[in-house]
Amino acid sequence: MFNIRLISKLDKSTLFIVLCLVSIGTIAIYRATDGTRLEGLYKSNIYLFIAFCIPTLGLTIFDYRILLGKLSYLFYGIGIAMLVVVKFAGENINGAARWLSIGPFQLQPSELAKIFTVLLIAHLLGKREGRKLRFVQDLLPIFLVFLPPFILIMGQPDLGTALVFVGILLSMLWIGNIRSSYMIMFIVAVILIISTVLWLYYANYDLLSKIVKPHQMSRIETYLDPTRDPDKSWHVKNAMKAIGTGGLSGGDGSYIQRGFIPYVYSDSIFVVIGEEFGFLGSSVLLLFFLLLVYRMVHIAMESKVRAGSYLVIGFIGMVIFQVSVNIGMHIGILPLTGISLPFISYGGSSLLTNMIAIGLVLSVNAHRDEVILNEVRDEKVSVN
Repeated sequence: MFNIRLISKLDKSTLFIVLCLVSIGTIAIYRATDGTRLEGLYKSNIYLFIAFCIPTLGLTIFDYRILLGKLSYLFYGIGIAMLVVVKFAGENINGAARWLSIGPFQLQPSELAKIFTVLLIAHLLGKREGRKLRFVQDLLPIFLVFLPPFILIMGQPDLGTALVFVGILLSMLWIGNIRSSYMIMFIVAVILIISTVLWLYYANYDLLSKIVKPHQMSRIETYLDPTRDPDKSWHVKNAMKAIGTGGLSGGDGSYIQRGFIPYVYSDSIFVVIGEEFGFLGSSVLLLFFLLLVYRMVHIAMESKVRAGSYLVIGFIGMVIFQVSVNIGMHIGILPLTGISLPFISYGGSSLLTNMIAIGLVLSVNAHRDEVILNEVRDEKVSVN
């Protein structure tokens, strides 16, 4: 189960990249909170990172394949139970019930639900061993795994995190060998939904406002027509201006210092990097994310266990989707929604989830040359 000798197989490149990303995030948090009531928050980020290194290293020497069996159903059930508890007893902050208070720590179950969902879907995909996915036997069970956390998180409401599950699902199904016709049908369905929303916005605004929640309607308005209500588009416009003033190597940080950017230490942390460190700083950040994805793709390809590869692919989809959406919404090419920037935004639950994901990825890498446990058992049975 635990093999301390696997420390020698630790992928130091991936750990170094993660350390660089967390360091960039800590600097950005310091710049975002310096001179405010949250001054010193960067120290908490450092403490959390150090504490979360323990489960990361523990998972590295733990045989991840044990988690991809029956335990994946157990953890998934725990994740759903936590989301249900949040629905009825969660702490409401800024109109959203997303957190459970555990002593001084506020846990966001939707973050951990990402890990548990990836584990179970990887287990289900692994059963097919790379063969084409069947609709009833394979796709339907996977969608039934995807829907409960998606619906529960949408109801919190937390559209940003719910959409991350869509990114995870698509990436895992694509690599899991879904038929092209099924993927095309899904893409067409998404296009039809978006087209319907656009049509209703311009043709029957009153009907659309009854279908979507008020805060979601506000974000649709901000994206499609910023001039309709300047107050609602205030966040996005200031974020774009702040990033623009960063220029090539960074500006004076005036937008951040004057409090023009809400949640600048968490969801809007990219604005700090764009304004304080300019195009060059933003490029360095994106380079580290690119290197992280590259290392994860390499680990997925090297794994001799398909379920392990699918596990890593799920986390790749999670990272790529969150980075793309977080940055895209602050430069005005995507609608504004609450979603953190992995390893950069401040948030204990987010950092814990990302560190657990890295620990599992490192475990896949450390066990890449080992024989599959089931194969060993089968050989023993045949010999006997």
